[in-house]
Amino acid sequence: MVNLNASHASRPVFILTGIPGMPDKNPWMAFPLGFLYTLTLLGNGTILAVVKVEQSLHEPMYYFLCILALTDVSLSLSTLPSMLSIFWFNAPEIPFDACVTQMFFIHVFGLVDSGVLLSMAFDRFVAIRDPLHYASILTHGVIGKIGLVVFARAVCVVFPVPFLIKRLPFCHSNVLSHSYCLHQDMMRLACASTRVNSLYGLIVVILTLGLDALIILFSYILILKTVLDIASRAERLKALNTCLSHICAVLLFYIPFIGATMIHRFGKHLSPIMHMLMANIYLLLPPVLNPIVYSVKNKQIRSRVIQMFQGRKSRA
Repeated sequence: MVNLNASHASRPVFILTGIPGMPDKNPWMAFPLGFLYTLTLLGNGTILAVVKVEQSLHEPMYYFLCILALTDVSLSLSTLPSMLSIFWFNAPEIPFDACVTQMFFIHVFGLVDSGVLLSMAFDRFVAIRDPLHYASILTHGVIGKIGLVVFARAVCVVFPVPFLIKRLPFCHSNVLSHSYCLHQDMMRLACASTRVNSLYGLIVVILTLGLDALIILFSYILILKTVLDIASRAERLKALNTCLSHICAVLLFYIPFIGATMIHRFGKHLSPIMHMLMANIYLLLPPVLNPIVYSVKNKQIRSRVIQMFQGRKSRA
């Protein structure tokens, strides 16, 4: 029996939700989710291994891709403990502090993902706008500093959130609506005003994800303007082709995010299963599909991956 009351002094034990309304069906999701996590680790691990081994891929574009792969793996690992707990071990309880910790890392790596995609847009802009100075502008040191700034921004922005949550009393239902902990999900269970939390969350989304999306859009307007000034049609197509993988990665990140946000805000009448699906798609799908997109769309990575597997097959 779920305990619906918890005081501010004794922190609540939250109950995570697997398949809404059908907890007995949770084991059905165990193997599909295990397959998705395995694909995430294998796909992103392959990207990291290929870039490390292949000297021709030691370029700024592929270093940023490695940062994206590491971020995707970290984001997936942030949700893994609670997913395993619910779907594999049928143990939906999660202590308050563990929930806050998971929430922190999910939001941090979500913002890092957005920042890395913005950095990759800058990389494409420099590569197309000033190809002769591309390598001298985006040196190893500059790329490292960009990565540190992206990570530091995410940590600094999310750092107040655990304290904003911990100040709230929880005396209503302790059942969360997802299989992992999110700020907005924990916040709605509080029995005090959450205006400060809501306002801070909105400001963070606008100044990070929203601003990143606008800058990415603006960078592609400049890229398109530069490409249209290229005389040769073949060169124009070649330049645009180098951006396709990144455009797909941006769409894979922002479309599920917008969809999940819209359903959370305006889809109160929709089935809880729809909310669960959109939330899981937002966090689980991009880390799975990003390596596939880059392997399919990028000729150098694709050929190297094929060579790697052919080499293993011949040795076997």
